[in-house]
Amino acid sequence: MVKPLITVYITNYNYERYIEQAIQSVLNQSFQDFELLIIDDGSTDDSKTIIESYSDHPKIQVIYQKNKGLNITNNIALKLSKGKYIMRLDADDYLDTEALKKMVDYLEADPELGMVFPDYYIVDSGNNIVSEIKRHDFKKEVTIYDQPAHGACTMIRVKAMKAVGGYDESYTCQDGYELWIKFISKFKVASINETLFSYRRHNNNLTNNELRILDTRLKIKDAFVQRERIPLPKTAAVIPIRPNYDIALENFNGSTFLDRKIASLQRAKNISKIIVASSDPLIEEHIKKQYGDGIDFFRRSEKIERINISLLETLAAIHKSGMIDSCSAAMFCSVNYPFVDAGIINDAVNTLSIFNADSLIGVRPEGNTFFRHTGQGMQAILKQDSFTRLERESLYKYTGGVLLTKIETALSTKKLIHGNVGHIVISEKAALNVESAFEKQFCLYLVKENEIEVVD
Repeated sequence: MVKPLITVYITNYNYERYIEQAIQSVLNQSFQDFELLIIDDGSTDDSKTIIESYSDHPKIQVIYQKNKGLNITNNIALKLSKGKYIMRLDADDYLDTEALKKMVDYLEADPELGMVFPDYYIVDSGNNIVSEIKRHDFKKEVTIYDQPAHGACTMIRVKAMKAVGGYDESYTCQDGYELWIKFISKFKVASINETLFSYRRHNNNLTNNELRILDTRLKIKDAFVQRERIPLPKTAAVIPIRPNYDIALENFNGSTFLDRKIASLQRAKNISKIIVASSDPLIEEHIKKQYGDGIDFFRRSEKIERINISLLETLAAIHKSGMIDSCSAAMFCSVNYPFVDAGIINDAVNTLSIFNADSLIGVRPEGNTFFRHTGQGMQAILKQDSFTRLERESLYKYTGGVLLTKIETALSTKKLIHGNVGHIVISEKAALNVESAFEKQFCLYLVKENEIEVVD
């Protein structure tokens, strides 16, 4: 029996409304050298009736199982696959008719290539296009691989997939991210800058659960660093505080903003040294009284802590003092972000190392159009109004008070944010910046709500 070149598998759980469109989008491909596995994970709707109508198709194999979850299902498909290449299609998504041909041609042309992935549309429940996701050209533009391929509709060489051990079944989401960080260190990857599938976004999407996604990514990276024994930079955390301006010593739920930040840094395993930098004698007194020799205090000059002076000057002064001679990276941590916890701090260091970045910032994605006043009225920044929402790229806002940089290159380039700039996405809660009485009260409300949830 001649083996198919491609294995496509559809994963389904209660998507009776969409699964027929997904199946037909595979069967209608211009490239027909494929097998199709339909794996139903214990659906309780009428999916089975639709799936059974295709059970006699010569290209289709149907598998019924009971609630095994995504990554176990991915590995089942890998085990059953007869193809040289494999690709998952979620039951609520669908392919362009040329998708398989264009991706397989790319892989066949380059034996060193392990995976390819296309651009895609985001569509709503009625197949209306909401936006278009365009990937950068990995041949010409990409120097840092911290934006993974989509988990589905990415075509992968089966031999390479098996070489990295398939999918880690201990994770219940973010299969694409877990595979990505294992893959990029061993195999070549590429993007096809054509829109070849449609990804459906609706209320049932896993991707709507941001906190779960961010927490899973954090765990994936931490486990990868430990398993692969990736060396981490010895990192000094610097808490910069201006006198008569900062909220550092204000009360925050029985503690102070400064003590809360220090506690998070003390719990962070990837932080080797904590330095509080200020010219304020009250801050110095507080540190010595509360922490003794456990926390370093750097008395910086008033000149370099002015609002319009870069934190690079503070880094240079601390470096000159010899206080961070044993460290190769520095993280600036603001007390104004009380919900940046130890996990986020550790994740920043892990991410810098995994993607070999020179510096790293915490960000939030922004989908809105931004304007500035030019004296002639409001004008869109970056000419965003020249493009439809479909064409616009996502913008990211620096937030979370997380700025990590390699010390030597920061000082030599005279830029804290320099070279290949990595990023971690911060949750909405962690991005809360206390700059007003209202924001402080809101943060206190969240703390008290969390305490109630923990008690219950």
